[in-house]
Amino acid sequence: MNLADLAFTSALDQARLIRTKEISPLELTQLYLQRIQQLDSQLGSFFTVMSDRAIADATLKTEQLTGDISELPPFFGVPIAVKDLNPVAEVPYSGGVKIALQKNIAKYDDLVVTKIRQAGFVILGKTATSQLGSFPYTEPPGFPPARNPWNLDYTPGGSSGGSAAAVAAGFCAIAQGSDGGGSIRGPAACCGLVGLKPSRGRISNAPVGDYLGGCAVNGPIAHTVADVAAFLDVTSGYVTGDPYWLPNPEPSFLAATQTTPGRLRIGCITSFLPIGDADPICRDAVQKMAHLLEGLGHDIESVTPNFGDLIEPFITIWRTQTDVGIPPFFLERVNRWLWLRARFTTGGQYIRSIHQLQRFARQVVQLIEPFDVLLTPTYLHPTIRVGEWAKLSPAKTIEHIIRWIAPCPAFNVSGQPAISLPAGFDSKGLPIGIQLVGRPADEVTILSLAAQIEAAQPWIGSRPKFGETSG
Repeated sequence: MNLADLAFTSALDQARLIRTKEISPLELTQLYLQRIQQLDSQLGSFFTVMSDRAIADATLKTEQLTGDISELPPFFGVPIAVKDLNPVAEVPYSGGVKIALQKNIAKYDDLVVTKIRQAGFVILGKTATSQLGSFPYTEPPGFPPARNPWNLDYTPGGSSGGSAAAVAAGFCAIAQGSDGGGSIRGPAACCGLVGLKPSRGRISNAPVGDYLGGCAVNGPIAHTVADVAAFLDVTSGYVTGDPYWLPNPEPSFLAATQTTPGRLRIGCITSFLPIGDADPICRDAVQKMAHLLEGLGHDIESVTPNFGDLIEPFITIWRTQTDVGIPPFFLERVNRWLWLRARFTTGGQYIRSIHQLQRFARQVVQLIEPFDVLLTPTYLHPTIRVGEWAKLSPAKTIEHIIRWIAPCPAFNVSGQPAISLPAGFDSKGLPIGIQLVGRPADEVTILSLAAQIEAAQPWIGSRPKFGETSG
């Protein structure tokens, strides 16, 4: 296997190659750090590269391979990237605010980072995010914009845009992200990857706890369904004090990807009231997927949900998360606009918005009640150019965002699991994605179905030409 192919090998296959000593953690880490050093100036996928720490950790893990490997954790020696909304102890932490990157050194690991370490991963660095994780593009002031490896003129999405760009560019095989309204699924769709938003309570948010009214969760972006399932296995679990908790399945989420689902009833959605229809290319991708699923023995039924009750309370919660103690002159223009409106949001209005979202969540769960899975476009139209909305007013930018990400936030509000899968390309050669949504706490079914889709139309060999001569 040449080095370029190794860079795009799945995380589980890399773990196997390490265990069979065909590659060492140090060699794999050096490969990725070299690619990042050579290419990331064009891509902007990392805020902080932890070269010295990564080399030290990979060196130690390489030395450990001389002993008994039977008890090694599942991702031993596999490099990973962590989104810069999650603290990594003793490493700069910004949340996409430039002044914070210069001053803030994290004092602790987020629990998901602790679990990543326990799983054996080598952390390469902190990936780019939109400022405060607010937007579905990754262009925070003071940083170079994150770009899409499939076409550098376009965004990789957001807010986990750096994580998706890094995986798509072959800077790591898997990356951690977070999703409060599509921030894992959208970047995965924009970059031709698999992105899983787990159920609320599946991965603990400790030590912080609840965030964004319970909408935000941690999850993986990777090349394969098996990789995201295995990541879920090693990061799931209740921690004392968590406001939500779920039992883990037996035998495992990874095992679900190795089991063919039975005949499923699938609700197919290409239009969302009152927002409107998906762009024709995204609608066609869903319809092609529905045809494939029918051929696999599943039953498909069209449905058109009404998400009108979501928009206003979701925006209220969205804008209040910008009031995090950062002086407004450090905020980019749309965050500043949201911050100003948050200052006039009363506690009563916030609580009413939470109650409205809870009522809306019941509607969403009722929507899926006749079905095993929902099938939707991940976003309503293909990815946008870097800076495409920069000259719009903040209010108009918010309108455009709501239109683009419409299929995603409802399932953050309801807490249901959802996964984005590659579904072809638009006329510009940019990836598009489809979304599978499961019943509450039912990752098993969507992972099993996603693996069945992946087997029927594999995407692992599809990768951008960006950096193809490197390594």
